[in-house]
Amino acid sequence: MMPRWALLAVLSLLILLVPGAAALGGHYIPQAGDQFTYYETIVLNGGYGDYQGYTENSFINGSISVTGVLPNGTESASYDNTDHWENNTGSQEHVTSSGAFTFSATTFLYVQGTDNQTGYTNPYVWFYMNNSLGVGAQFYLLNSAFNVVSTAYAYERSPGSYVKTIYAEGNGSYQRDDVYGIFTATYNWRAYFDVGTGYIVGYLYTEHDSNSSGDGFTWTDQLGVTQTSYALTPTSAPSTGSSSGVSTTDLVILGVVVLVVVVIIVVAWLATRRRPRPPPRLPQHAAPGNIGYGAPPPPPFAPGPGAPPVHLTPSGQPVPQVVLRETVKVQCRYCGNLIDVTDKVCPNCGAPLT
Repeated sequence: MMPRWALLAVLSLLILLVPGAAALGGHYIPQAGDQFTYYETIVLNGGYGDYQGYTENSFINGSISVTGVLPNGTESASYDNTDHWENNTGSQEHVTSSGAFTFSATTFLYVQGTDNQTGYTNPYVWFYMNNSLGVGAQFYLLNSAFNVVSTAYAYERSPGSYVKTIYAEGNGSYQRDDVYGIFTATYNWRAYFDVGTGYIVGYLYTEHDSNSSGDGFTWTDQLGVTQTSYALTPTSAPSTGSSSGVSTTDLVILGVVVLVVVVIIVVAWLATRRRPRPPPRLPQHAAPGNIGYGAPPPPPFAPGPGAPPVHLTPSGQPVPQVVLRETVKVQCRYCGNLIDVTDKVCPNCGAPLT
């Protein structure tokens, strides 16, 4: 039998060694061959003001693959994705993108290149986290701060199929200033990671943009992994504690409400279909940059500084005519610029002459 003093010494040594072991590692280190594919849906809707009735949709199939582990612990990886974009005016685009990059499994930062992330300063990876973090711990994805909410969250990958995940949430705001205008943007980002590896399993990003002129829109980005080279941890559905209690009357009322909303949206769209549309392609996760899985083409137009305001309501004043060099000019009733009477639309603001 081991003497009591020796047993105490061994226990003391173990107590000292365990924190050291955790400091040396403690979380999963990506290995060559790790890979996941994902499907992503991005929707711009809920517009009002100048964005009333305008919508955009993107559908992305992508993948991230770890291709090697360098001697200094840096991971080499590659990405590949296809992006189909469309809006309610009938415009469509199809973009493919691929490339190589490296990232650190220690700092969780991109080291050289990214998977086509633009607009960020020294960003963290969005697809991988320290899976040893406990509830309340903070970490970063891109440039957004997250806090761990749960380390055993039942995430529904498909109807009735759940996996055990680390659930984290980030909230923030920023000032958007781009071809869409100047907006105050607030966002909520909920992300779910595999408990065994720390790789992303899914996320939901929701952003609301508004400005002092009464314009705005909502932008949502939902992603879920479709295949993984590693096994996810299955789990049971979360307990609801009670039945839904949805009655037939409730369903009828809900149907009426949905019908009324649809009618309002259609009427609003018909009322604004002749108004100039904003340019397509809202940047992804723009706080403070973009998650650009594809390389979007330049927008149809980019209003420069000092452009005259567009007044959608005619002033009511008679339209004066001015003859310049024997060419009849009329004043645009929306922006006030002089244009040729033969023009059908104003070259400055795009408003119809008649």
